Amino acid sequence: MWTLKKMNTTLIVNPKGGSGKTTVAINLASYFAATRAATTIMDYDPQGSSLNWLALRAPQAPPIRGANATRQKGTRLRSMAMYVPPETEQLIIDAPAACCGVALQEMLERAKCIVIPLVPSAIDIHATGRFIKEVLLTAKMRSRNVPVAIVANKVRRSMPAYRPLEHFLESLELELTARLIDSDVYVKAAETGLGLFEMDLALSVAERKQFMPLAEWVEGNSGSALGARRAEHQLVRSLDEPGRVVELTALRQQRLVK
Repeated sequence: MWTLKKMNTTLIVNPKGGSGKTTVAINLASYFAATRAATTIMDYDPQGSSLNWLALRAPQAPPIRGANATRQKGTRLRSMAMYVPPETEQLIIDAPAACCGVALQEMLERAKCIVIPLVPSAIDIHATGRFIKEVLLTAKMRSRNVPVAIVANKVRRSMPAYRPLEHFLESLELELTARLIDSDVYVKAAETGLGLFEMDLALSVAERKQFMPLAEWVEGNSGSALGARRAEHQLVRSLDEPGRVVELTALRQQRLVK
């Protein structure tokens, strides 16, 4: 029998709008849900894109809980809206654009690891660079030793490598964790309440392979070997079951062979 592990909290953040924070957040959530991990997605964005995606999910889809962390109108208590079930193993926080002040500090203090989606363009690199230097590289954040992953998002097929981004990462002594090609598959998933790992394998195999390094990075920073063994155990148990988890296991085996 598996015991509950300590909750791992992943913050998806970039103050620059249009960087693809929600895309990364919902696909991370669906990945963990597919491994049978108790998953919650917390939405700080007033637009509520992550929660809207949750509302579109089919009843038979792997369960993902939602928590609304935006400032509440009327008499509803924010603490009730942003309740996270204690059994949650993977908490994914979707930060809004232009996040700052108390809300940003609240998210940072909760985070066990941080993911920064970044569109490889001069404007986005400049805005993201300021955020990293002024917020994430402060003495307080360095003392906590919170791991940070950079994800190149909406990468054009005509330009898979972008030298200014490489220089930017080198200057901050950061590495690129994943490169996600601009694809309509992410749009289709968001419109139907699905994640990459719940879609037909033939339609999403390339996108899954690109996303897996990020999912594995978050798993590796969950702070619990038990949690990783639990996920592997569930995947192995599902080898003879038709469905999404079998496809996920096959994808992992392909990566191991390579």
